[in-house]
Amino acid sequence: MVQVPRNPSSRTRPTTQAQASASGSRPAAGSRSTPGSRPASGSRAAAGRPPGAPEKPAASDGPGGPQVRINLGRVFKSEGGNYFLLLGTTLFLVIFGLVMVLSSSSVDSFLADMGFFGGLLRQGMFALIGIPLMLVVSRLPLAFWRRVAWPAMLITCFFQFLVVATGLGRGTGGNTNWLNIFGIQFQPSEGIKVALVIWLGVILSKKQHQLDDWKHVFIPVFGVGGGAALLVMIGGDLGTTMIMAGILFGALFFAGVKLRLLAVPLLVGVGGAIVLAIASPNRLTRIMSFLNEGCTELSGEISSSCWQPLHGTWALANGGVFGVGLGNSKAKWSWLPAADNDYIFAIIGEELGLIGCIVVLGMFILLAFAFLRVMRTATTVQAKVSTAAAMVWIIGQAFVNIGVVLGVFPVLGVPLPLISAGGTALLTTLVAIGIVLSFARGDRSSEPQNDFTDSIEANRA
Repeated sequence: MVQVPRNPSSRTRPTTQAQASASGSRPAAGSRSTPGSRPASGSRAAAGRPPGAPEKPAASDGPGGPQVRINLGRVFKSEGGNYFLLLGTTLFLVIFGLVMVLSSSSVDSFLADMGFFGGLLRQGMFALIGIPLMLVVSRLPLAFWRRVAWPAMLITCFFQFLVVATGLGRGTGGNTNWLNIFGIQFQPSEGIKVALVIWLGVILSKKQHQLDDWKHVFIPVFGVGGGAALLVMIGGDLGTTMIMAGILFGALFFAGVKLRLLAVPLLVGVGGAIVLAIASPNRLTRIMSFLNEGCTELSGEISSSCWQPLHGTWALANGGVFGVGLGNSKAKWSWLPAADNDYIFAIIGEELGLIGCIVVLGMFILLAFAFLRVMRTATTVQAKVSTAAAMVWIIGQAFVNIGVVLGVFPVLGVPLPLISAGGTALLTTLVAIGIVLSFARGDRSSEPQNDFTDSIEANRA
């Protein structure tokens, strides 16, 4: 470039090479470029920049330049289809559940001096807490669940021990499964389900090369997991214990344990459930009512054990194909116990008819499909097993609840996930789905290493 002498008394802009050529002046000898030589640093960017435009900072101007751009790209990276499929199905079921809780609990809430919207406000409060909590949990990395697996099991089992061993436990329907501390009442057994989802994924991922040896599988799984289920069974909650047993066997099956190894503990579990059912007069009465055809007879008085399943059947029959209309149920007028909880599917069938029931079944099938897609794309055994455990819990419990209402199973007292009233059940279910959503986002445990590699490649480029 031609060096123009500065005039102290006047401001003049430096003459560019193009201007110098136009005016007939030749560039200095030192600035002439030879064929094959590389331009000086910054000249390539200056060649395509109009005169007076600010210079673009180079990629290596600062240690945080390219790295910051890469990290922000990862933070705001769009989630995959599996993530949004699972999230969208969950939100639909939660909103649908709030509508049905309002309809099914309005009469009981009014009789309890809470107004017609008392049940909705209570369930809505837990939904407003649970949905953001689910989204926060979905951002946690895989390594976090490895660290909290054992503490989660120990803490939840400790609270369940307080239920059965101290006077803090509260019973309902013949089961002692509630804990009341400082006026706050919750179900520790629901927390144990979440702990099992996390803990089984961590344990079976560590044992993935020893799944053929029963000692490395059954001793930790049935020793710790079976002990947690036993604590719940001491409280008399056979339905929740069966769901927890399903979580254990489902995790083992999807982890790759051979069926011949699962046959013996499965037979032992079925035999134990039969013994426990016979040992309790309350459970035995419900089973005999389920097996006895007297619950379908209209002559004579209806026994207390037949009242609930019989009125649930009548509610479904009253709905027909299209239902009697949202909010027009007759069974909820103190005819059907637990209308907003264990038997909310009967209210759905009465008010929305067969079409409403098919929609609910279809949404749970879609939820199962989302779980299976996450399992298929899982890159670690831990993510696959934990997703399988959550799927067996939520989908299995949903179909058990629906089967009870339809008369396929005896009354077990398990709610319909994401739909039935119950704060603890809703929160823990949303947390479990949040864990699966974190797996659907992918393993973020190796992000610092990948960011470092990407930054090196960006600097080299």
